[in-house]
Amino acid sequence: MTRNTSFSKAALLAATLTALPLLAAADAAQDYQDYCAECHAENRLGAQGPALIPETLARMRGPKIAEVIRDGRVTTQMPGYSEDLTDEQIAALAEYLKTPLDVIPPWNEAEIMASRVMDEDYAPVDAPVWPSDPMNITLAVETGDHHISVLDGDTFEVLDRFETPFAVHGGPKFTPDGKFVFIMSRDGWVQKYDIYALKQVGRVRAGLNSRNIAMSGDGKWLAVANYLPNTLTILSTDDLSVAEVHEVVGKDGTPSRVSAVYQAPPRDSFVLALKDVPEIWEVSYSKNPDMGIYAAGFTHDWRIEGPTKQDTDFPIRKITTPDFLDDFFFDQKYEHIMGASRKGEDGLVIDLVIGQKVADLDLPGMPHLGSGITWDWKDTKVMATPHLKDGTVSVIDMNTWETVKRITTEGPGFFMRSHKTSPYVWADVFFGPNRDKMHIIDKETLEIVKTLQPVPGATVAHVEFTKDGSHALVSVWEDEGEVLVYDAKTLEIVKRLPMRKPSGKYNVWNKITFEEGTSH
Repeated sequence: MTRNTSFSKAALLAATLTALPLLAAADAAQDYQDYCAECHAENRLGAQGPALIPETLARMRGPKIAEVIRDGRVTTQMPGYSEDLTDEQIAALAEYLKTPLDVIPPWNEAEIMASRVMDEDYAPVDAPVWPSDPMNITLAVETGDHHISVLDGDTFEVLDRFETPFAVHGGPKFTPDGKFVFIMSRDGWVQKYDIYALKQVGRVRAGLNSRNIAMSGDGKWLAVANYLPNTLTILSTDDLSVAEVHEVVGKDGTPSRVSAVYQAPPRDSFVLALKDVPEIWEVSYSKNPDMGIYAAGFTHDWRIEGPTKQDTDFPIRKITTPDFLDDFFFDQKYEHIMGASRKGEDGLVIDLVIGQKVADLDLPGMPHLGSGITWDWKDTKVMATPHLKDGTVSVIDMNTWETVKRITTEGPGFFMRSHKTSPYVWADVFFGPNRDKMHIIDKETLEIVKTLQPVPGATVAHVEFTKDGSHALVSVWEDEGEVLVYDAKTLEIVKRLPMRKPSGKYNVWNKITFEEGTSH
């Protein structure tokens, strides 16, 4: 009897030890649902946050997965969970995220088209159903409950408030006439909305985990940059149908995520930042790219890359770069790209005409070039960009590519804005203890002339001007937040618009005219 009892205990111990990994995995799966699914989706394919699967995490540079879970990640919205999870739970969760999904669904033209839904009750209109100036409409993205408010730029009345896909990202894009706007979510949904009719037109899922969208200069095409799968999806803006899906593979055969896609209207092309290979891509929508873009007489090897590698309306030019470039800034003529080094220590300038680096940039502190703006200063044109890792705004001469001023701020910033009618640049302090500050910088002296603190303790960020530059709209980036309307001359608040965690604001005129004070 004793021998049987001993044998039973041994067997029980062995069975328990065998079951421990399965129990830990089950607990980790539940922890994922409790702490991660809201931002990264229940299926781990990404939403507001990126996909948490081996294909994505294997390329993670910097902190290890467990460290990010425990401590969060600087310059992102990823919080730390050291007070919610034990070290053992964090380790188990990190291992769980490294396990492959049982199935990663294909997401090519057939799947994209199967997801497309056009609203049956939508009917186009010839003129706005409201009396406001259609060029002075501003969209305010409310991330707190996934809506967008449509604002009259003269009265700031809310004309409509419509639901968006989950976790809007990358900025809405307007057609050249300002009638339609396209909105993209991190989980790949693209929404078309008719501003004149104040109605959704339809939706399509262009990817499983996406970064941003870009509108062609003629308004006919929408490019969608995808992390998962490694593709660039090009949609028809007319009916959200798929024009082409390009697999993104570097010259050496390495697959890559697309960090971002940008429009380059004078060039009749899109420009892509690639995450995993040191290349940038230019994708032409011109029928004859060498004739339509390069009046200077340069010719290029436009490689035909696409699903069939035969006929395509969107040929690709691949340009090798000295470093990985996640973030771009274009000059006003779209002939040069200013790129930030991934190391956050410097930057460089690529001449798109010849496809080569032509200058280095002195840009420590990880500049956020995507929020850079330009203006005339003395006898030159300058570009200014905030830094994500230190309290600095760098001002660069765009003729010599030299840094002419480093403006010390009260912390790292994320967004900058101005307007051609304004003598000031508005720069937020998005990260750190002074996130409730907004700096006002004089364009001539390059000095901070005033620091606003409209709501002590609350994050204030992202400025957008009205069409004429008379007013500046600032987000109080909190769940029970608001958009503050400032008189751009007196710097006084003239109106408060309650909103749910408002983030970016986008004025139709400023965006479709590529106003120098706004990012492109």
